Amino acid sequence: MTSVVAKPSAGWRSPRAACWILLALCFLALVPVQRGIDREKGSLARFAEAASVPPGEVLRRLTLGYEGLLADIYWTRAVQYFGRQRLARSSRFELLGPLLRVTTTLDPHLIVAYRYGAVFLAEKPPGGAGHPKMALELLSRGIVANPDYWRLWQDVGFIYYWDLKDYARAARAFEVGGERPGALPWMKAMAAAVAAKGGELETSRLLWAEIYRHAENDQLRQAALDHLAALEAAEQIKTLDNLLARFLVSQGHPAGSFQDVVKSGLLRAAPRDPSGAPYVIGAGGRAGLASSSKVDLRVLQ
Repeated sequence: MTSVVAKPSAGWRSPRAACWILLALCFLALVPVQRGIDREKGSLARFAEAASVPPGEVLRRLTLGYEGLLADIYWTRAVQYFGRQRLARSSRFELLGPLLRVTTTLDPHLIVAYRYGAVFLAEKPPGGAGHPKMALELLSRGIVANPDYWRLWQDVGFIYYWDLKDYARAARAFEVGGERPGALPWMKAMAAAVAAKGGELETSRLLWAEIYRHAENDQLRQAALDHLAALEAAEQIKTLDNLLARFLVSQGHPAGSFQDVVKSGLLRAAPRDPSGAPYVIGAGGRAGLASSSKVDLRVLQ
């Protein structure tokens, strides 16, 4: 008698069917995780405490290779949570950091979570969590995982500039980001402008000189020239103010014009700005630009 052996159906041998089975198992594995989170909605403090320990690596193993899917779920939850807190005009965003940490641990290349997550964290309440340093930590992890994505450096620069008023670090972020592949030319321009605002005039001058040498169009080249002229004038005005102070001490009265300073021996000739116009002494006894000057110091503001 010929024995009858049950053969496995063709569907079970199909790679596509196997994928669907794995996907179903993946969703089943997520059910207890999501239920556990949902049970804690009534106690945000307990969930924040539990989420403060990054569970990303544990969840990676539970998802059977579908960590990207779970990352999307957590990112959606982060956006929903942020939206609810904003609508409620709440100043408490305890879950935001942990949710973003889980999301980016599961998928280190989910750029949107870094960029928008940093905005959510840095914005002052009630518009956001008001934690710019936490936003910088998030972006730092993003840069480590995505070193060639220059816009993360852009976001770092803006947080240092707008939220922390740290112009030196902002300028450095724009400068480093401007060297990444595909970065737009204005990154270097931002670095130079912010360095000047932070008082680092020499750094700003070097950056604008580099921008001028590598400018791809006349508009950017002219902007570089305008900034270089303004930087030179700003330093000259600072030096002239020191000379005017010395004149006041030595002569016992303020100088009426720079010709007076020349006659005193403190200057060899009446000074002129980079455009060739003579410097003037303002009502406050400080050096300034003449109305005929083509230098615009406002580009440094």
